Amino acid sequence: MDQNVLLEGLISYICFIPLLTFHEFAHAWTAWKCGDDTAYDQGRVTLNPVMHMEVLGTVVLPLLAIFLSGAGSGAASFIIGWGRPVPVNISRLRHPRRDDTLVAIAGPAINILLAVVLLIIARIALSAGLIPVMEIAGRMAHISLLLCFFNMLPIPPLDGSHVLKNMINMSYETYYRLCQYGFIMVIIAIQLKPVRAVVWGATDGTFELIARLLGFK
Repeated sequence: MDQNVLLEGLISYICFIPLLTFHEFAHAWTAWKCGDDTAYDQGRVTLNPVMHMEVLGTVVLPLLAIFLSGAGSGAASFIIGWGRPVPVNISRLRHPRRDDTLVAIAGPAINILLAVVLLIIARIALSAGLIPVMEIAGRMAHISLLLCFFNMLPIPPLDGSHVLKNMINMSYETYYRLCQYGFIMVIIAIQLKPVRAVVWGATDGTFELIARLLGFK
């Protein structure tokens, strides 16, 4: 067991939870403001992480992946995690196609905003000589951007698929049929080098751009 890999994985997991919380909160809040109070009635318009976590998708599988990575097992790459899906009743949205798109992009958008805020904190910490704070803030910013661009993949039920669905005016019936195979499609997609290159390229490129704008060398 590689203790360093295990420790790094656990630190990243701890950083990931609040970022996921903001992501799901943004979906729920936007749906509520667009006329659908389903998520609001279920207590999802909150920054309490417990309300946005699933035992299997947010706890068991991510920790299993970390353990497998520490053990050097390639099986870790086939494991994905997820938060508790935010329920959205399309029929309650004031402008279904438009508002569904807004709800979908709200999560990735807040992850970009969080990355900017975290890198500002990292820049201030660097100026103050608080290197550990800078490193944690920088790590969280990178994870936040990774969460953003991964979710923007146009694969059901990821956020990007909602945007694509509404752009091409796909029927809801067709979309929900595709969602039945979404889990498998996502696992296959993340094994493909071009897909990984796009997600990591967008993540690293955006991180570096924000860092340069904030004065990091």
